[in-house]
Amino acid sequence: MALLEIKDLHASIGGKSILKGITLSVNAGEVHAIMGPNGSGKSTLGNVLAGSPVAVVTTGQLLFKGEELLSLSPDERARKGVFIAFQHPIEIQGLKFHTFLKRAVEAVRGEKPTVLEFRKTVASRAADLHLPADFEDRDVNRGLSGGEKKRSEVLQLNLLRPSLALLDEIDSGLDVDSVKTASAEVNRWQRENNGAVILMTHYKRVLEFIEPDFVHVMLDGRIVKSGGPELASEIEAEGYEALAKLSPRVEEKGVGKDEFYTSLIKLNKEKADRVPSVGGG
Repeated sequence: MALLEIKDLHASIGGKSILKGITLSVNAGEVHAIMGPNGSGKSTLGNVLAGSPVAVVTTGQLLFKGEELLSLSPDERARKGVFIAFQHPIEIQGLKFHTFLKRAVEAVRGEKPTVLEFRKTVASRAADLHLPADFEDRDVNRGLSGGEKKRSEVLQLNLLRPSLALLDEIDSGLDVDSVKTASAEVNRWQRENNGAVILMTHYKRVLEFIEPDFVHVMLDGRIVKSGGPELASEIEAEGYEALAKLSPRVEEKGVGKDEFYTSLIKLNKEKADRVPSVGGG
């Protein structure tokens, strides 16, 4: 049985169709790269899998470990083993990273490490990711650079130990050294947990460090071509336009990335307003 089965998935945002029949099977330990230009539906796919309410599934089926995902809330999916590293991690004023990470581990993994044990674990992992020494004592993502925010997402991946990681453009905005550092920790998590990865990206660069088993090209909300790692080289050489003819309605207009993330960030900020009431850990 596959770890994840996506069957004829259709989803919309604001009444506009974004995903138009995605079918994909992912086994434990596999890395699937989803490549495509802006607005192709990559981020929407990741957020649908994670349970974001911004995107509405109209038809299709999502099975994770044989269980239907669509009826589960985001936190229930997280406890089942689904994790998403966001392309644009938000800042949460008033909530310390230490409290946030410890409560997440307790909720998702059902463990209750002591404060001292947890601080040692986080400090070690943060050092591996070249995060600031005072990282744990900062508000979530406050004062971090774009690259540090991306690496903090990878830290969460290693602490939560999910079965499936959805990595939404973890390489965007990072220099090559940061990509290497983040990728090394993703690979470490995968080795230790036999984890599966769906990696959404525009470019081949990150695939030099997180080697995919399969590469899929997404255009206009459809997977139009699939292959091995060599497909990424083909895209780099020929571009996405050469593959556009494989999608019969690639010219259709959907919700752009900026519009999507404006809605998502607004929703998350509304939720974050209630977060500071969480006590210290």
